[in-house]
Amino acid sequence: MAGELESIEKLLENYIPSPELAEVRRILYGKELRKLSLPQSALDVAKQREFQLESYGFDAAKETTRTARIVRVGAIQNKIVEPTTAPITVQREALEKRISEIIEVAAECGVNIICLQEAWNMPFAFCTREKQPWCEFAESIENGPTTSLMKKLAKKYNMVIISPILERDEQHGDVLANTAVVISNTGEVLGKSRKNHIPRVGDFNESTYYMEGDTGHPVFQTQFGRIAINICYGRHHPPNWMMYGINGAEIVFNPSATVGALSEPLWSIEARNAAIANSYFTCGINRVGTEEFPNEFTSADGKPAHKDFGHFYGSSYFAGPDGSRTPGLSRTQDGLIIAEMDLNLCRQVKDKWGFRMTQRLDMYAKELTEAVKPDYQPNIIKEN
Repeated sequence: MAGELESIEKLLENYIPSPELAEVRRILYGKELRKLSLPQSALDVAKQREFQLESYGFDAAKETTRTARIVRVGAIQNKIVEPTTAPITVQREALEKRISEIIEVAAECGVNIICLQEAWNMPFAFCTREKQPWCEFAESIENGPTTSLMKKLAKKYNMVIISPILERDEQHGDVLANTAVVISNTGEVLGKSRKNHIPRVGDFNESTYYMEGDTGHPVFQTQFGRIAINICYGRHHPPNWMMYGINGAEIVFNPSATVGALSEPLWSIEARNAAIANSYFTCGINRVGTEEFPNEFTSADGKPAHKDFGHFYGSSYFAGPDGSRTPGLSRTQDGLIIAEMDLNLCRQVKDKWGFRMTQRLDMYAKELTEAVKPDYQPNIIKEN
């Protein structure tokens, strides 16, 4: 990843004097978040295993009628480990080993819920439009090798694990789906959430492999809070975020795989906007690195054929319902970001801003019911 900028945060630290830096961070990130005190042994292991480890705390006002609802949440961003020419099992097992090591550190840091990046146990091969060998990564969400491993880790560490994978739906004709598996801290599969919106832009040829999900907007009641998963391209659709909030989500994860040339200017905005608009916490997670494939492919843009998707820029972060957010992780390194949050902040922000109270769902429901009809006419008023 030579030549890639490590992070905006590093640039700020290197070139803005300390007196001004705090004010710049306030403007960019909202209120200053406290840093967590993590075990030195975890910091040492992260350094030894060469991944970034960052942590922040989102606080809420103390209430007299409710106790604080503190939860520690983690997100992992990572590169692939083996080249895309290696056998499928070799690639998958190398990633499983890498992620297991990072989850171990998350457990030492007291993480209760952790989310991995989109299709974390494979290269993001959907740019190639080739079915073989990439479809071989697909597996059952109930008893596939990846879910079996994550179930063991979830139970071992008393941790809810969100594991986004390429699903093979064996009960419905072996079709594929882009699916996040939610595994309870008991070690059992709590459920799944499929990707609602499928991109058809640039090299994102995902509808060659799977279509739009059919699970809607499920929210999962865990021991640690109500969570939901808005996979990747769904972050570009505000109603998608909204429905998770309507269904009661307190934390919404956005596991993604997106490249700098396409989406980076949008990245820091969308999950944060969703947190504000829906009065919940969000977490944007993006993979890292440049993945090269054996055969060239084109982007249907007249440019030469190529073997890579572009640079996946990481920059994973958390945002709070009050508009505050953490700095992002590195654009070039594997990383684990941890946020300690008081879920009471969700209701406190609803009380302050009244976004849900003033939402006018009845009005939008009526107008959208008309908008989807074949004979719909837009309400445009013209001068006579």
